Amino acid sequence: LDPSPNYGVLPRPCRALVLLNPQSGAGRALEDFQAVVQPMLADADITPTVFVTERPHHAQEKVQDEDLSQWDVLVVMSGDGLLHEVLNGLMERPDWEQALQTPLCILPGGSGNALAASINYYAGNDHVAKKKLLTNCTFILCKGLHAPMDLVSLSTASGKRFFSFLGFGWGFIADVDIDSEKYRRLGNARFTLGTLQCLVRLRIYQGRLSYLPAAPPADTLLVPLGQPVPPHWVVVPEEEFVCVYAIYQSHLGTNLLMAPAARLHDGCIHLFYVRAGISRVALLKIFLAMGRGTHLELNCPHLRWGGSGSARPALGQQDEGNRKAVLILF
Repeated sequence: LDPSPNYGVLPRPCRALVLLNPQSGAGRALEDFQAVVQPMLADADITPTVFVTERPHHAQEKVQDEDLSQWDVLVVMSGDGLLHEVLNGLMERPDWEQALQTPLCILPGGSGNALAASINYYAGNDHVAKKKLLTNCTFILCKGLHAPMDLVSLSTASGKRFFSFLGFGWGFIADVDIDSEKYRRLGNARFTLGTLQCLVRLRIYQGRLSYLPAAPPADTLLVPLGQPVPPHWVVVPEEEFVCVYAIYQSHLGTNLLMAPAARLHDGCIHLFYVRAGISRVALLKIFLAMGRGTHLELNCPHLRWGGSGSARPALGQQDEGNRKAVLILF
């Protein structure tokens, strides 16, 4: 990880509560934990207590009531979905501010493993997947350094509020995620199959996209949903999209480097959207290039993006349509 004065260090000996979903990904999380992770933790003087989830929201319920003083670190061995549960469970506690001081660790055991891939990338490691990625992330845990991570508050039109650490999207990417759920046992390959299926029946979505450029934002709170956005916000003129995605970490999946300039705690939301009219071939090229993080070099006229700006000189200059993304953090 990048040098930072905000680093903390786990104590030794270290007590870890491991929340593990045995059904995540290809269903090998428990087996991989025992074979790969447990021996490394023993060498690092980290004692794990494993909590195996049995149903949806089980981990969320667990951390809502858990006495966190028993643990030096909470470890999630699963995909990004289980960490989402854990974070939202912590945020529902009356002592949530104190609860969030407990270090969190993600060990890849799911299909996409986007946060694990992002942290591996921030650490300067080569791109790896599967057990090599698990080994790298376990080694990071064994080193014991921890740093802050951006967390975003999201509100929906129904009035529901939840907290997000990775990103949120609408359109094609969300369709792939939902439609490929039935292929979960294929691991990361589920997304390849889901992408091809969604390309065949490419959908167009109508909506209005508005955002506040991060340069720097003067606002501290969003206006309520359904109310007009402030006049200094950017309103995208197009209202037909293939997808819109806002991401806070570098990776959308193990093999999808979506925001190369993102960092764990950079305070930026990186916004991407694809306008209607793009061909299936062009959209496929974008996702293939995203595996190398070179999709922005394609200069596709239908792909628009925004990010931290100064960290991306090698990716081409931004025009007026490619402005910095909204930054609203709690």
